[in-house]
Amino acid sequence: MNSSLPEPIVESGAIVALRLFDVAYSIDLRLVESLWRDQQQGSAVRSMLNTAPPKSLTFDVPPVLITLPSVDVIIEGVAQQATVTARIYDFGVISISLRVATKPMSWDAYSTFANSLDCSIGAKAKNGPWKDILATIQGCLAPSMTRPNDSPLQEDYLITIVHKWNEPMKGTDLPERVDLLPILSGETRTLSEKTRSDLLKKTFSYYENDLAIVTWDRAFIYEPQGDSDVADIIEVANAQLLEFRYYDELLDDELPRMYELVKKARGASNIFAARRFGDLARDLYTLVAEVTELTEKADNVLQVTEDVYLARVYLAALEIFRVPRVSAAVDRKLAIVRDTYAALYSEASGARGEALEIAVVFLIAIEIAIALIHHIS
Repeated sequence: MNSSLPEPIVESGAIVALRLFDVAYSIDLRLVESLWRDQQQGSAVRSMLNTAPPKSLTFDVPPVLITLPSVDVIIEGVAQQATVTARIYDFGVISISLRVATKPMSWDAYSTFANSLDCSIGAKAKNGPWKDILATIQGCLAPSMTRPNDSPLQEDYLITIVHKWNEPMKGTDLPERVDLLPILSGETRTLSEKTRSDLLKKTFSYYENDLAIVTWDRAFIYEPQGDSDVADIIEVANAQLLEFRYYDELLDDELPRMYELVKKARGASNIFAARRFGDLARDLYTLVAEVTELTEKADNVLQVTEDVYLARVYLAALEIFRVPRVSAAVDRKLAIVRDTYAALYSEASGARGEALEIAVVFLIAIEIAIALIHHIS
């Protein structure tokens, strides 16, 4: 950082806190639009990317963006108004966004303000308005949700945004003009060189006066045009992570239960083995079909066809959030379930064939016995 130059002033910007929840197996987005407009009299629109060409990056099924009443949050002992929106995804995830606009302040004050907000309503907060907001949304949209759940899994993320400085500023010059590390890490102590390097590794710039830096739980965006596409695709990557985490844990719970059921089915007598194998195989097939359907929806929420700026940011976010790794874990567990299903189906078929053979032998034995009885009499 170049300390010989005066510290720039952030003239306009915002801090956005995200909290994502997995609330249902799936959500009917068309019904969401009508329910929200009818019951809340608020806006409900399909999300679109403003700057990305449709041929390069677009939503497969555009989520619904709804607006809610603003809430007051206490930051540094002062009540601040936060605008509230939520994005509803068809694979059962709700992402709530609290956005606090910033007044003109120095960069150090801006960093302190962002970290204080994180302590008040972000990942470090013990309380916050999230549960009440989520309850309001669920209460209104309940008819649109298929198989609601109360999963404790959540994802949170903090996005710091600068729209305007008090002087012309190139995005590539920012790391030399201001200390970005406190706002990217939430730490006030001096960080190691390795940590500093890791935090700044995923840095992107398309025009000379923009910049996006993505980390595991925070992002910094400098965007003079006010476009929200970078923030939106970071949110999408978080929604995908949450969905894959949900099914990863679901399969972790199902696999031991599956092994126990298989053990019981194999311990059944031959008379009932075929039915038990068949019933269990159908249950496993249903599980595989459901998980595959929802994970494919989550995996394809954004369609990327060209290596443009936003697509690179999106793919980098997926990598940082380890979405491919969690997705691969889900696929491995699904493969185990599929193999078990195939084995059970084969055993069910074998058990049915064995039962038929026994029945045939039994009928032949009866016919022979009847013939002998007739012959003797």
